[in-house]
Amino acid sequence: MAMEKVDIIGGGIAGLALAGRLDPGRFAVTVYEQRPELPTVGTTLAMWGEAQQALSELGMLGAARSRGATIKTGALRSPTGEPMLSMEGEGLMGISRPELLALLDSAVPETVRRIIGRVDKLPAGAGLTVGADGVNSVVRRDYWGKRSAARPTPFLAVRGVIPGTPSTADIGEYWGRGEIFGLAPAGTGTNWYASFRSGAGMDKVDVATALEMTRRRYAHYSPAVLKVLSLASPENSLAQQIWTTPPMGRYVRGNVVLLGDAAHAMTPNLGRGACEALIDALTLGKLLNEMSLEAALAAYGRKRMLRTQQLRLASSLMGSIALAQGMQPWRDALLKQVGKQVARSRRKAETSK
Repeated sequence: MAMEKVDIIGGGIAGLALAGRLDPGRFAVTVYEQRPELPTVGTTLAMWGEAQQALSELGMLGAARSRGATIKTGALRSPTGEPMLSMEGEGLMGISRPELLALLDSAVPETVRRIIGRVDKLPAGAGLTVGADGVNSVVRRDYWGKRSAARPTPFLAVRGVIPGTPSTADIGEYWGRGEIFGLAPAGTGTNWYASFRSGAGMDKVDVATALEMTRRRYAHYSPAVLKVLSLASPENSLAQQIWTTPPMGRYVRGNVVLLGDAAHAMTPNLGRGACEALIDALTLGKLLNEMSLEAALAAYGRKRMLRTQQLRLASSLMGSIALAQGMQPWRDALLKQVGKQVARSRRKAETSK
């Protein structure tokens, strides 16, 4: 029986997860990736329940948990650190992007062919071409046209991991006027991220310059934030403009399919981008292993398009709230009121036990 040819463009989370899930006895898989090596610097990714299930299906949930951190609690905070709305995060796992990529890479069968280099023209002759090549996807550009081009937001994302575990009294997101700052555990370190308006359309961002901008911008924040920024350096930090994909009506055209950020790159405000890329890959891989190509692609579109487009929109709306400027006082007052109601409900539940 002839092997079915699959070309996966992109060796990130979605591409590696799919390569690790496809049946090596049925598919001849090639992964195209422009990076010669896996990244060594990256921030913590939140793994929600469905993403953890996907890791379990790949046989690496235990390893991921041993390398990551459990996020049990946190709060939405004012710039001074005052909790406005406390949140419980039982079951949420954090793992660094380099650690997750290393685990996914280790699960790729040796039969998978790997080609290193930038893909400007798609390879010919594939039974299936998979666009897992990120927000600026070449596959999406070639098959979905100019209207599908990535869109810049006016927001800069600066993030990193520093040594030292954060205090539970400091964990959470600090919402200011048109800016946010987050702190969370990351294995034996502290994951941090900042986002604020800085102009649109920057292709490359100098990390050292971005760190200086961030320190100036958050100079009035709590001591916990200032301490983190004092330990951040270009060597343990990343900076990039946030780009998103436009609304997509389909992820499949003929024998071409989109996964992850190539299909639904979203703002980071819900912490769902990496999760959904992983779920995309495991869903498509399972369907391809069990069905004909045509049936699998149709089922993938039904299962994943609406769900991920809803999350893309919800993340954008959450970003509008978190990064509000003129409406900030009303937003904060509402958060504090909701926080008081949640606290009362928790106390009532505890006393009734």
